[in-house]
Amino acid sequence: MARVRYGARTEAEIAAARTASSRLPDIWSTGVVALWESDPDAVAAVLPPPLKPTGRPLVRANISRVDLPGYPLGAGSVAVAAEHGGVSGWYPLVMPMTHERALIGGREVFGEPKKLGEVEVERDGLVVRASLARHGIAFVEVRGAVNGALPLPEPTRKTDFYFKFLPAVDGSGFDADPVLVHCVRNEKVRRLESVTGDVVLRESMYDPVADLPVRAVVEITIGEKTTDQRGRVVERVSAQALLPYIHQRYDDPAQILDGPPEGSV
Repeated sequence: MARVRYGARTEAEIAAARTASSRLPDIWSTGVVALWESDPDAVAAVLPPPLKPTGRPLVRANISRVDLPGYPLGAGSVAVAAEHGGVSGWYPLVMPMTHERALIGGREVFGEPKKLGEVEVERDGLVVRASLARHGIAFVEVRGAVNGALPLPEPTRKTDFYFKFLPAVDGSGFDADPVLVHCVRNEKVRRLESVTGDVVLRESMYDPVADLPVRAVVEITIGEKTTDQRGRVVERVSAQALLPYIHQRYDDPAQILDGPPEGSV
């Protein structure tokens, strides 16, 4: 009988897949990073407990193009500065991806708030433009001009915070207590330039980052970097405390109750 591809994989095949994923070469991306000070009350309002605001209400937009073999990937995020257990890091609110593979792994393994979207990074001489868009709305746009090279930073370690959960089958909350994930990224930079420009936030009912206004642009850069990441569950969190924030993950919170019409499967 010909192999049934939906059938069980052998232990050897599973081990080979794990080995291959652990030996990926450095993958370099070209990206624009914009950092701004926002309204401290707005930043605090989007943080589910036990995350807490830091001493400075910072918001970061990261917009990158990754030249993967065979297909380029657009990847972005909008995150707010946060702290947990003495660890300072970032809490991403939305992470647009242009391909399903990048979306699924991050959501299912780490609990990342990834969604399919449009990501653009353009450079024409010194002129730079980068944007994140969904549903036809470029809800974040960074534009400016390169004004010089910056010293390359030493390799750094950065932490992102995610909540991993499964909505309950009966719509009553979660199937189990959600967990808080610390995702640690080791970042290396091989090119970095400063950009003088501005950040434009556009109204979107699906991605309301306009609620985090730009009070002052701290820094805009364009550069090339590579990162790896490792995640770990640091604690289980209160389902009741997290439930009011579950809408952050979905365009329509009611979609977690969507199912096929009776008789359709």
